[in-house]
Amino acid sequence: MANQSRSYIDRRRSQAGRVGAYTMLSRNDPKKTTRNGREAFLAKFEQEVDPELALSTEERARRAMAARRAYFASLALKSAKARRLNKRA
Repeated sequence: MANQSRSYIDRRRSQAGRVGAYTMLSRNDPKKTTRNGREAFLAKFEQEVDPELALSTEERARRAMAARRAYFASLALKSAKARRLNKRA
């Protein structure tokens, strides 16, 4: 019974969050709303590949793009594994 009530609470919180997000998006430009977070996320990859800023701008950007691709490929692999495990259960 505790799991059912927890699940119910989680669903309600998720629904409330979704309503809030859609309301915010209806009133604001999502590009502006997420700009700071998006820039920080992308800058993380540049910092990762060139912490001392020794590379040229072009080379740093190329390596950062490769690091982003590796990151998202890793997420896709983890997602596929999780789906496969859930399918077995």
